[in-house]
Amino acid sequence: MAATRFDILGIGNAIVDILTEVDDAFLTEQGMVKASMALTDAAESARIYQLMPPAVQTSGGSVANTCAVAAAMGASAAYLGIVAEDEFGHIFRHDITASGVHFPSAAAAPGGAPTARCLIMVTPDGQRTMNTYLGACTGFTVADLDRDLIAESRLLYLEGFLFYMPEAQEACREAARLSRAAGQRVALTLSDSFCVQHNLAAFQAMVRDQTDILFANHAELTALTGLDDFDAAAEVVRGQVEIAALTRGAEGSVVYRGAERVVIAAEPTTVVDTTGAGDAYAAGLMTGIVAGESLAVCGRMASRAAAETISRMGARPPGDLRHLRR
Repeated sequence: MAATRFDILGIGNAIVDILTEVDDAFLTEQGMVKASMALTDAAESARIYQLMPPAVQTSGGSVANTCAVAAAMGASAAYLGIVAEDEFGHIFRHDITASGVHFPSAAAAPGGAPTARCLIMVTPDGQRTMNTYLGACTGFTVADLDRDLIAESRLLYLEGFLFYMPEAQEACREAARLSRAAGQRVALTLSDSFCVQHNLAAFQAMVRDQTDILFANHAELTALTGLDDFDAAAEVVRGQVEIAALTRGAEGSVVYRGAERVVIAAEPTTVVDTTGAGDAYAAGLMTGIVAGESLAVCGRMASRAAAETISRMGARPPGDLRHLRR
């Protein structure tokens, strides 16, 4: 095993989150499906942005959020992703670096697509509806991998959203190969059921052949296995990976490792904004794993991190989060 510099290295879509509060009527007027994620082009993103009430802007992206929360919980984290040399790119680079995450990726070449952004509408019930323009982050390729960094990170954490782009998908497979060749472990989040459905064979192969730790919710698990029954679907994936962390929203989560099965209750909290709940959950679980905690403790850390995140606006709770390890 190579010497380690970081506990967690994330690779994902580098996106700036733009969050605002709206009512359900706004979603209806704009033809948005509540609690969904839709991909938009640059023109549609600009149109929606002009209609949004005052908003908060912060660096985001699923795996970037996980890395930031993990760093706040005391893990050492690094991140690879592509932004442009523009206003949103500067916001992303500043925020993720300020959160304590090492971000060595160079900006995209001039003249290309602008930095990705996700327009997030939060309704009074705390549900978030996302409209994402992927922009520059779609340019991630094998050439953007830092091979030494991969070999020197105990956990490589990959984002399912990358599978929309063939070259990024190839980069995920190569990164996983490099990580395992160095004696490290690979974690994967399925990210979105729609994403899984449209890249099913690739996801099934990635989970079966190159994944040690899998994160999925019920809908994503169903998309991957074709089984709607949670327990039956869980049996399929638990035999393919070392650890399967499967979330069930308000019902909590179930974490599997071999014959071990740990049921984790959802941490009581007041739901303000569900943005980033799964990202924080993954951060808590992986922070526990690299610290050598038991599966039950890892699960509780994950549940606490998710609860902390959904109790406020935005995907990254501010400040030191090491108290969530207790």
